[in-house]
Amino acid sequence: MHPKDKTNLVQLLKEYVDIFAWSYRDMLGLDKEIVEHKIPLEPHYPPIKQKLRRISLDVSLKIKEEVKKDRNRDSPKDDFPLPQIDILMDNIVRHTCFSFMDGFSGYNQIKMALEDMEKTTFITQWGTFCYKVMSFGLKNAGTTYQRAMVALLHDIMHREVEVYVDDMIAKSKADQDHVQDLKKLFERLRKYRLHLNSGKCTFEVKSGKLFGFIVSEKGIEVNPDKVRAILEMKPPQTEKEVRGFLRRINYIARFIS
Repeated sequence: MHPKDKTNLVQLLKEYVDIFAWSYRDMLGLDKEIVEHKIPLEPHYPPIKQKLRRISLDVSLKIKEEVKKDRNRDSPKDDFPLPQIDILMDNIVRHTCFSFMDGFSGYNQIKMALEDMEKTTFITQWGTFCYKVMSFGLKNAGTTYQRAMVALLHDIMHREVEVYVDDMIAKSKADQDHVQDLKKLFERLRKYRLHLNSGKCTFEVKSGKLFGFIVSEKGIEVNPDKVRAILEMKPPQTEKEVRGFLRRINYIARFIS
């Protein structure tokens, strides 16, 4: 990185330090007029109220999984489309400078619809509680987040920025333009109170890891760590192991002729 570019980047980060969250207390959440998470239920699946029971830890973990399956089964799928990863990555390459950013507990920055909070109720020995924000594991949480990002960033997506749920990538074709491209994104994040996780952000680099690949100006490369894991696998002996092997190599299918 050129010393002048580094100085400009540091100044920008200092100017927009408020868009980074350091704890949950720093997150005010997105305005409900922009987005809120809803949990529509099929009419023939009414919520069931359960009482607190005394159960062992291993049983409680199994119950947790079953409850999660039931809750997600009863809620219709949101058909809002997520970006196609292949197309998104093709849009990123052929740029010279990148910044990779991640939202701070991104899902928790979206508030629950008031009428649906009670559908997230859970009972503990300390009382009965519900989520005020969108929790991880809820069906359609990813599509709700993507919808919010499209609403916030629609005019700079596929230009200066690419977004896949809570992963944001700023890209520039000239190094000297990158700080200004970042500033456009930062200004939007500040306006709508969306916070980044500083520990998961990398700024103004020539390449980076994304969805298990390495992207750069040169193109898309397979992550050596992923390939090493495949090469070190023992030869599959059963049908189940063959299926597992095929799943592992499927992610590099575009590189296999």
